[in-house]
Amino acid sequence: MEVDPHQDREAQAAKISGPPAESDPPADTLATSLCLLGNHMFPDPVATNACTSINRSEPASLQPSDVSAEDPGPDARPPPNLGAESVTQDSECQSDVPAPPAGRGTEDAGVGGAQSDSGEFVVTMLAKAKLEEQGIGVKGRSSPLLEAGIPEPPSFTCHRDEDVTADSWRRHRKHVFVLSEAGKPIYSRYGSEEALSSTMGVMMALVSFVQSGDNIIRSVYSEEHTVVFLQKGPLVLVCVSNSRQSEQQLRGELLYVYYQIVSMLTQASISRIFEHKKNYDLRRLLAGSEKILDGLLNLVDSDPSFLLAAVHCLPLASSLRDSLSQILQKAITPNLVFSILIAKNQLLTIVQEKTVIEDARLAPADVHLLLNLIGASSAFQAGEIWTPICLPLFNPDCYFYAYISYLDPPECTVCLLLLSTDKEAFYAVAECKRKIEEAMVAQNSLSLIAKAQSYSVSQVGVSDLRHFMYKPFDVPDNHRQLTQFTSPEMEAPYSSEEEKMRLLDLYRYMHSRIHSTSRPLKLIYHVAERETLLAWVTSKFELYTCFSPLVTKTCAITAITKLLRWIKKEEDRLFIRYPPKYSTTPNPSKSSKSSRSDQQDATDNGFLSLL
Repeated sequence: MEVDPHQDREAQAAKISGPPAESDPPADTLATSLCLLGNHMFPDPVATNACTSINRSEPASLQPSDVSAEDPGPDARPPPNLGAESVTQDSECQSDVPAPPAGRGTEDAGVGGAQSDSGEFVVTMLAKAKLEEQGIGVKGRSSPLLEAGIPEPPSFTCHRDEDVTADSWRRHRKHVFVLSEAGKPIYSRYGSEEALSSTMGVMMALVSFVQSGDNIIRSVYSEEHTVVFLQKGPLVLVCVSNSRQSEQQLRGELLYVYYQIVSMLTQASISRIFEHKKNYDLRRLLAGSEKILDGLLNLVDSDPSFLLAAVHCLPLASSLRDSLSQILQKAITPNLVFSILIAKNQLLTIVQEKTVIEDARLAPADVHLLLNLIGASSAFQAGEIWTPICLPLFNPDCYFYAYISYLDPPECTVCLLLLSTDKEAFYAVAECKRKIEEAMVAQNSLSLIAKAQSYSVSQVGVSDLRHFMYKPFDVPDNHRQLTQFTSPEMEAPYSSEEEKMRLLDLYRYMHSRIHSTSRPLKLIYHVAERETLLAWVTSKFELYTCFSPLVTKTCAITAITKLLRWIKKEEDRLFIRYPPKYSTTPNPSKSSKSSRSDQQDATDNGFLSLL
């Protein structure tokens, strides 16, 4: 039940769920806290007009998959240049959701090379029991993923040294902050954490103040900015955005940042650290990881994989993909859990151990984190890497041990990733890589992979179709499959970075309308100034299409019918339809996702000796 303590205000006011109104913090004190935050973040104070709204809810257990949030009014605001739209509910829509009426609206205004790394890379050998002996706790080497000492490019250093009082800093499209419950800065996307310590202190004060009234602050809205809060254990993550993304989408991006931190330290270790010392500076363990987090946020902004929560597979002849899978199936060793082959930052094939696949599937978010790690630095191309990594959605409290090696130097476009539960298995896993490499050379696989390319939308043969994103649900054994999607290259008129971002913003708007928590839709036909879009969700697929601006609704639906036929014809080339499996004889204490002994080994790793 929602109670509004400020009903006399003409605009949106504080939304409070659960507790009685008299237990809420005084409005004037809350406004003062908001004003302080506004003075730090925005050119004009946030809480000085009635357009500001605060979204709070009563405490709840936030699970790793808990990305959804209450859908406030601003979630439905389209980005600029969205034009008119017709909203229709598909016949497959659930009967308890009323059919939304057609609506039309118009808004103005448009939305407006990473430098190659160099330096020698050290092969990381992790054969000892404590992570201190693997590099953690050694000065200058804090995170197990940073054993290589990845150098920072000049552009990255520039962001760290950016003046946080300058207007250019405030005009960034999206800020992300991570801090501890004690208000200690951990990470900032732009500017140094030291310079932003007072800003983060105000954020933590606001979080604590709302918590004192038995509430959890979820979001703050101003005319131009959305501020989203996410608390995960002892960490508080804050996003300040003027991108017009929905609160749900921004919270999902904060979850990715949290998962990336967990992938380096594990959730259990983070909890134990702050249980022993609440004001611990986590930057000691994450020193050097800023580049990985920055790279993740850049990917989130530019890659629709994160929006769709799916993995993009490289289009490949089914015979070639099957032969690659068979090669991975034959190169196994005890305690090997996942064998993954990646090319051009897209998935080629993945093979999973049979006993593991009975317990759980690898989540797309875990694959995204692995891809971000591999793409974080060209230094990964210099040799064989053996490093611990946590897969937060598979098991947030344990480490896998990842063997990373490129198979086609010096081009370094094909990467092999082998995940084992045995930290002593480096040589055994390296032998698997040797067998895989020999088999691929014998079958001339690398040259065939090099010829594989993403496809053009013109190959679909549908007139007026400019771009699309398609995520299937009707795949064999769907509940155990890795969720995938397909999409052509972005071509003219979406060749420039600005136009690509504008199209992605349109897709994000359509996605937020389709997945709105207050009014979910099945079909949206939307006429914008420069293009026409149609989004459609059924029990079998989720589809977003972009057409030329003059296409009619009838023509768009006819075009989608042709598109679906083409995808059905090409599905064996576009997707991994039948994921292969293999069987090993792993040590029982290390084979399962939830093994108690493995959890203890992962958490008793020397972190606390640093405190």
